[in-house]
Amino acid sequence: MAAGHELPDPADFPAGVVTAGPGGTAALGARAAGLLRGGEILLLHGGLGAGKTCFVQGLCRGLDVTAEVVSPTFTLVNTYEGHLRVHHLDFYRLESPDQLPDVGVPDLLDEVADGLAVLAVEWPGPLLGVLGALPRLELLSVPGPRADAREWRLRGRPGPDAAWRALFAPGAAAC
Repeated sequence: MAAGHELPDPADFPAGVVTAGPGGTAALGARAAGLLRGGEILLLHGGLGAGKTCFVQGLCRGLDVTAEVVSPTFTLVNTYEGHLRVHHLDFYRLESPDQLPDVGVPDLLDEVADGLAVLAVEWPGPLLGVLGALPRLELLSVPGPRADAREWRLRGRPGPDAAWRALFAPGAAAC
């Protein structure tokens, strides 16, 4: 794995909710959209093929985004308009955190801080140093009990509120 893309230790996250296949992951994202108010930063951790983009597709569907939601692996940033503006970032190909200003991250963070947008970041390693103490939710996708299943774990700074904890709780209505 490239430098800056190390995955966090699953032991640092409480156990989470299990989804079945891409549809289940997208459904979890759609349910998470109902908890968004604007101003949230979602950091999406997981290996290649872990469902990070599927989660964002569901999130956008839940916010009534009508545009096709695709991975920003090569563009680094895609912005979608729905009930809330979603900035979808993917830093897998970012070579250095020094490149963050080149892709407009300071302006995006200002927009999020003003409550005007939501930031959903795949491979967020290069961004972590810039966030400092800013509030965020971190989601980790790990392999589930079946080949197509994923367990989605959640932690936050500060800790997630009760609605987020309930959505990601073990045994919560599986998607």
